[in-house]
Amino acid sequence: MKRLTIYLTTVLLSTAFSAANAGDVDALMKGCNDCHGDGGVSQSADVPTLAGYPEFVHADTLYLYQDEGRPCVESKYRHGDTSRPATTMCAVVAELSEDQIDAIAAAYAELDYVKMKQDFDATLAASGEALHNENCDKCHSDAGTNPDDEAGMMGGQPIAFLRKSFDQFADDSRPQPKKMKEVFEKLTAADFDALANYYGSIQ
Repeated sequence: MKRLTIYLTTVLLSTAFSAANAGDVDALMKGCNDCHGDGGVSQSADVPTLAGYPEFVHADTLYLYQDEGRPCVESKYRHGDTSRPATTMCAVVAELSEDQIDAIAAAYAELDYVKMKQDFDATLAASGEALHNENCDKCHSDAGTNPDDEAGMMGGQPIAFLRKSFDQFADDSRPQPKKMKEVFEKLTAADFDALANYYGSIQ
């Protein structure tokens, strides 16, 4: 009977702890969604979709922001109380614990990835597809939409966000693998426009 009591107590405490954590993650995600869109699906040209993002890549991105290893660009809130002062990703994640970051990344990874419906330049997209097939497909398969690659999701992301990201990779303000850096060193601004339109055409 004593063992049963201990077991039931352990189960109840574990359940309560999980519920508390779930509530915590939901609250944290609500804050994220105020910029990234309902359910982590972006409706803004310069903000990426988080839903369906690979867990490892997402967590690593948040750790980079904590270390200010990525540009801390100021951005206004797009949803909820939009009168709040603009903030940066570095400020948003500054006080998050490792457990919270890992939980956020895991929760978004479980959601379906939704590609943005947006206008694009068909001619540039065709050029971008050729560039992707030649330079990017090995690490970003399925037009950059395969989460199993454990790489950034690009197909279906907002074009303006993609274009800005490419500039940051090109000027070394965002870290990147050596092989990716070698690719960016041979690409031009026109190539970035083409790639952004190609990935934006994936809908």
